[in-house]
Order: sequence, then structure tokens, then C-alpha cells
Amino acid sequence: MTRKSSFPPVVDQHTRLLILGSLPGERSLAEQRYYAHPQNQFWRLVGHAIGRDLAALRYEARLAALREARIGLWDVIASARRIGSTDAAIREHDANDLTTLIDSLPDLRAVAFNGGTALRLGRPLLAGRDLALVALPSSSPLHTVKIELKQPQWDALAGFLA
Repeated sequence: MTRKSSFPPVVDQHTRLLILGSLPGERSLAEQRYYAHPQNQFWRLVGHAIGRDLAALRYEARLAALREARIGLWDVIASARRIGSTDAAIREHDANDLTTLIDSLPDLRAVAFNGGTALRLGRPLLAGRDLALVALPSSSPLHTVKIELKQPQWDALAGFLA
């Protein structure tokens, strides 16, 4: 079983909302890009929430648009053993240092968890913080709920950005 590692955070001093995933999937790791799998709905969901067609942009422009909207990205898991891309296969995980990152973001208002694994592992690490903690339905193609049913929860993120 191969050990996989997350990417560096995508944040700046103006970040108001931090979206945390669990650990990048195989396609993302191969391409060294967050949410690289073409069936992952992340870019459509968050793009709709901020009124931008992020899916139509190149990767670096997507990240720039997130920073402009004051949205940051990272993962709860720093590294773990995992075969394939499913969260159910994650073993022997080490957490990212979320508290140090959050302490470096003076404008942060909320942390959103993209999916159940990110929520289950990340929420306890942030207990007692004066932040909104938001559970989101997973953008993963393995979470087969229609995007129309996920979108209202993702759209609610816009309230933390104003």
C-alpha cells in the first residue's frame, strides 16, 4: 500500500473560507492539481456558489479566482496509506497542521468540509475555535447524489465571503 501526501494549502492573508478535503485522489496526485478528476464536481459546485464558471478556466486561473473570492483549499490529511482513491481505503493517516494554518489567516470566518471523511477527521481538530464549521456533501464522483441536490449547501458558502 503506497503512502500518499497532500498538496500545500492554497490560501492568502485575505482567506475568509477554507474548504478542506480528505486527501487528493489518484488523478489529482498524478496531475498535481486539486480536484483534477473530470467527474469531480468541485469546480462546478464552488464556481456556482461564487458566480464564476471555474470549470472553463485553466487550473492556475481557477486557483486565482478562488483567492480573489477569498476561498482557500487544503486537506485534512497530510499523508496516509491508500490503494486507489476512495476514502474508505485510507489507513495510517497523519493530519495536516490545521491549527497553525488557521492561526495564520486573520480574516478566516468558516471552514467547510468537502465530504464525510474530511468532516469526521477534521472537525475534532478545530473544536473550540470561533469559526463556523460547515459540512458539505462530497464533490467526489463516488458520491452519486445529483449535483442539483448538492448545490444549495455549496451555494450557502457565499454567505461567508461578503
